[in-house]
Amino acid sequence: MDRVEEIEAAITSLPDEDYRRLAAWFLDREQARWDEQMDWDSTAGRPDFLFQEADDETSQGVVRAWPPK
Repeated sequence: MDRVEEIEAAITSLPDEDYRRLAAWFLDREQARWDEQMDWDSTAGRPDFLFQEADDETSQGVVRAWPPK
């Protein structure tokens, strides 16, 4: 049995309250990793094309105000 299988087996045997605590911890960890990746991508200029695309579509009248008036 490899390490991941051991962890899976341990998680499966957790009481409900411990499982909920672990699930909340894991969700928080994943959100923090997502935030770190987004910060890195932003610093590297990766989403810049999206801003340009939005500017282009706005100037072409493709983008509409939300909520509609």
